[in-house]
Amino acid sequence: MTKKTLPLGSEELISFALRNGTPFHIYDGRAIRRNAEEMMRAFSWSGGFINYFAVKALPNVNIIKLLAGEGFGADCSSLPELLIAHEAGIPGSKIMFTSNDTAEEEFLTAYKLGAVINLDDITHIDVLRKVIGRLPETLCFRFNPGKERSGNVIIGNPVEAKYGLTKEQLFRAYRIAAESHEVKHFYLHTMVASNELNEDYIAETARMLFSLVKEIKEKTGVVIEQVDLGGGIGIPYREEDEAISFDHLSGRIRALYDEMITSESLAPLRISFECGRCITGPYGWLVSRVRHVTHKYKDFVGLDACMADLMRPALYGAYHHITVLNRPDAPLDHIYDVTGSLCENNDKFAIDRALPEILPGDIVAIHDTGAHGHSMGFNYNAKLRHAEYLIMDDGIYRIRRDETYEDYIRTVLSSPQIVS
Repeated sequence: MTKKTLPLGSEELISFALRNGTPFHIYDGRAIRRNAEEMMRAFSWSGGFINYFAVKALPNVNIIKLLAGEGFGADCSSLPELLIAHEAGIPGSKIMFTSNDTAEEEFLTAYKLGAVINLDDITHIDVLRKVIGRLPETLCFRFNPGKERSGNVIIGNPVEAKYGLTKEQLFRAYRIAAESHEVKHFYLHTMVASNELNEDYIAETARMLFSLVKEIKEKTGVVIEQVDLGGGIGIPYREEDEAISFDHLSGRIRALYDEMITSESLAPLRISFECGRCITGPYGWLVSRVRHVTHKYKDFVGLDACMADLMRPALYGAYHHITVLNRPDAPLDHIYDVTGSLCENNDKFAIDRALPEILPGDIVAIHDTGAHGHSMGFNYNAKLRHAEYLIMDDGIYRIRRDETYEDYIRTVLSSPQIVS
């Protein structure tokens, strides 16, 4: 069981909400830092271990700076994410740029920053050579295991996925890179899980990659220096879920490392992850005020937040725990759909959810929004994006202000320009 907690006392959070306005996302930086420290300590047996934080999970430079201070790098998949990582002070050697239908400008920027470029397709070798004039000294390839593994509802079936190289393409890619005599350091990557709470799945990913390291050396002569196990470690969104222990998972991976890497004279081999959700996810909350309570064929609670602030429930049918701050200990004796105000009927944070009786003006906290919450927001119905706050030992900081109408229309030309 996982007890759902708040970053502040209920009364304190209500008071903060009334002073600063709702809705907003708030993150517990103290807990994020402790969690990052725990991961780094658990895998410290792997010399040079790094977690490239998945910037897409929470792309706020203040969060990236906090994690950089704990030794984290950054996993980036777009030009703006590369720039965020750079602005946060992360050196290129700690940036993993994972290619995906990649623009030439993104390849070039990643190269100029000194990032590790992780290619998603064998044809990208020629594209990369064209863009930068050569292959970089360090190069990584993303492996798609196809029928060897199965995905889940979020990441999908690997056979259907647009990501990664097949095994035969992978061998050919390493041969091409080695024969270029330009690449000196070879990495291997995969990403086959998302929000996975079954520790066995993560451990089996390590087994798969360790086996592949040996096979690559045998078939191509290439020595892999680092394996990136991807992200995908889940978080307990439901109270009945159990979090994965970094210590326990690390112990299982170390045993596999000793069995499959050390004993086969393939060491040293660095281990890395690109986890985002399990680092910040449990330590974010979307705080919102109840506008209306309506009674139709069902009972509805209408919030001042909407799926533009948190789209996971509408997109995936994802569960997020909800606490009514005004009555945190009241019996859950009412059934509601909790909705937003978009002109879409799937704009719902919860369906048939047991909650205390709710009244207009109540303040609610939606839990576990510290990853893929604010970052997946959008502007449908011209909804404006909302503020983010960070709790640290010395106070609460605003790390993103509310978007304004002027921000929203900044790119609109009031006088249309003829372009052709």
